[in-house]
Amino acid sequence: MAYRRAVLPALAGGLLLTALLWWAGESAHALHLPGAPGPLDGQTAVELEHWLTPWSYDPPASVQFGTEVPGGVRDAAGTAGTSYLALYTAALQIRFGAVFAFFVAGALLLVRRLPPVHGRMPATLLAIWAWGLVAGTLAVAVSAPWLIASGGHGSFRFLPRLAGVISSGRQVLVVTALVAAAVTVLLARGTAREDGPESHEAVPARAARLAATIGTAVIALSLVVLSYQPVAAALQRVSPAIGLFTEPGDLLRQWLLLGAWTPPGGAPLGGWLLYRAGDVLLLAVVWWALRRLPGLLTRATVPAMAVGAVCATVLGLLASQLLRVAVDGAGSGLRWGLLHLSAGLGEGVPAALTCGLVAGAAAALTLRAVGGRAQPAHRPRTPGA
Repeated sequence: MAYRRAVLPALAGGLLLTALLWWAGESAHALHLPGAPGPLDGQTAVELEHWLTPWSYDPPASVQFGTEVPGGVRDAAGTAGTSYLALYTAALQIRFGAVFAFFVAGALLLVRRLPPVHGRMPATLLAIWAWGLVAGTLAVAVSAPWLIASGGHGSFRFLPRLAGVISSGRQVLVVTALVAAAVTVLLARGTAREDGPESHEAVPARAARLAATIGTAVIALSLVVLSYQPVAAALQRVSPAIGLFTEPGDLLRQWLLLGAWTPPGGAPLGGWLLYRAGDVLLLAVVWWALRRLPGLLTRATVPAMAVGAVCATVLGLLASQLLRVAVDGAGSGLRWGLLHLSAGLGEGVPAALTCGLVAGAAAALTLRAVGGRAQPAHRPRTPGA
């Protein structure tokens, strides 16, 4: 699909995602109105507020701007509070602008290389949905320094606090990104039909399988080796004395670890194997997606394969997390409520971005090395063409 036809669906999806996140953030304030939490129990209202607050222009109740001005008079404290509030507002403005920019950039590439025609529509929908989570996570990361500075003492334990901010606001992205992806794909399907049949490259099956295996091995390195409890603990203990950037362990875990791999220990072996089934499902989704991706793309370029691998890893994470929600819900009889059980949805997206980019690049290079130069597959001419 030509870029000029892919721009409109990408822009529409980006605007819708930004608007939905803004609406979700504004809804956080409604939970405090008299009588608003009536249909909800207290725990559910707290969970919802925790999910929505990272996208709200209203500062959380725990933030008291201007109260930490030492020995200052009231005017000085008020001026400081106004400055901190301005920093908080700037952080949210950067966050929403970055969501739009990151989503449009990724959706433009995906719609162009993976147009929703000829059986590709489900794949395009899933890929753009996953990219919506990546765009939201990147937006939170980009705006985090302003948000940290707005609370005062921004230089104190900056990297651990940065890791904490990046991990927030992910749950609401799962729903809003799916809605934005559906609208993007529906618009792209209409514009793609005007371009006529899309050509694609014929990829040898052996090369596609080998590329998928190498890409999955990269993901397994993070999921199995780096996420293994002793290795993860060693990463978290990394603490060089370099001023503002001390204690980077929490941030390293955020960007490198896809899960938490622990030995059975005192837990029953059956329960441990049931939890490991989620990890197996993640790797199976990644391998299957990378195996199919070269044949679905109109051209298996390194950027397209890298972004596709990121989306495949995010989808694998969501599948494994949904499986664990089901396992935990069945084990507890939904004692904690579905909202509480779903709190882990969207975890690991920074690691999926990091490892997915490497996995996709490795898979694309393998395709070029093993498959040689792919030949374009010819489609039958349509009547009247």
